[in-house]
Amino acid sequence: MTPKVSEEYKKKRKQELVEVAREVFVQKGFIRTTMQDIMDRAGISRGALYSYFNNIEHVFLEVLKYDDQKDIQNFMPSGEGSNWLQIRQWIEEQRTYIERIEQTLLLAKAEFFLSSNYANDKEHFPYISERYIRLIEVIENVINVGENRGEFNPQQPSHTIARYIISFLNGLMLDTFQFGYEQTKVKEQLSILLFTLEKLLNPTSLNEE
Repeated sequence: MTPKVSEEYKKKRKQELVEVAREVFVQKGFIRTTMQDIMDRAGISRGALYSYFNNIEHVFLEVLKYDDQKDIQNFMPSGEGSNWLQIRQWIEEQRTYIERIEQTLLLAKAEFFLSSNYANDKEHFPYISERYIRLIEVIENVINVGENRGEFNPQQPSHTIARYIISFLNGLMLDTFQFGYEQTKVKEQLSILLFTLEKLLNPTSLNEE
């Protein structure tokens, strides 16, 4: 067997373990999940799991990266079609995500961000800041592409609009996790978000409809 095949196997196996770990974190949150829980769910030995991950924080960060990458890919500029339509579709996907919030990593994320290890040593977890910056850049890029194509006429800086979108969605997710989507009126709130974004981005496609 060549080293290349071995590396490909390791990469595939690590992704499988990340997916298994994600299921455990969704079910139990961050605080109550242990390395043993992941070993039991994956059906592997302690040595095998530790050959891929150093500790439970390491596992969780890899799960975050896995989730974040999928979200970022969904928001990358397509290069074709309307950027405004892409934003609307992405927000509709967020509605689906928020309405099934109990099946997501939200609890685990909240617990991790409040955990003593992270709260007392944020510099040791640079990815948390990097993921926020990366998402801002991705959303900002979609806005900038739309502006360069003459589709948007932003009324505020694109980086400010990107941060507004993230803060709005993060707040809605936390409220919905606490009170339920029927009480937080997710669909209605996202309609207001879209209405606000129309005013902020001033998409020319609306004037052409």
